[in-house]
Order: sequence, then C-alpha cells, then structure tokens
Amino acid sequence: MNMEAPVPFTPPGRVTDPVAFDRRELSVILRLYGQMVAAGEWRDYGISPGREVAVFAVFRRTAEHPLYRIEKRPKLRAKQGIYAVIGEGGQVLRRGHDLEAVLRVLERKLIRPID
Repeated sequence: MNMEAPVPFTPPGRVTDPVAFDRRELSVILRLYGQMVAAGEWRDYGISPGREVAVFAVFRRTAEHPLYRIEKRPKLRAKQGIYAVIGEGGQVLRRGHDLEAVLRVLERKLIRPID
C-alpha cells in the first residue's frame, strides 16, 4: 500500500514563476548603483522578487524609505513598458521597454555643476 500524500492538481497556466531580474538586467542596474555609491549618493539597496513585479530599491541610508524603485512588470510589456523608475513620493519618473534608456533618468543625477 502506498502511503504518499497526493500531489495537488493545479490547472495549466495557473502556475507562475516569480518575476525576477536576470543577469543582464542586474549588471546594468548594479553598474549604475556602483557609480552612485562612488559619488556618495546611494548607500544601500534591496531586491524583492514577487509574483507580478520585481523591485530593486535604492536607499540613501539603511533605515529609511527607498529613494528610488526600479520595477520590472512583465504584464505591461505590450503597453507602457516592462521597466519603470519610481521616485520617493511614488511618482513614475520614467517607463519604457529598454532598461538602459529608463535608467538614464537616474544617471542625470550624477551630472552636477562644479563650484
């Protein structure tokens, strides 16, 4: 007699893998992160994969709200774009299909006049 527990049945198409950043995307994000750390603007980050969205959050200090959130939402691929940069107040700073183009809004923060 077999005493194993039955495997629960899940309908096809209902099982979704969590959304996460792939190696190429993380490489682009971490390159910008390194530049901003070297400039003294950013100090910490957090990565959060999820069922519908993956988030790379950037912090000025460890124990505060994220300064920026870089989000990946595959469901918006055909509409506004899969990537978005969201500011501290929740405003969408840039949205698009190309991660490097979306992150340019943050690279402009590196360009400052010299006194």
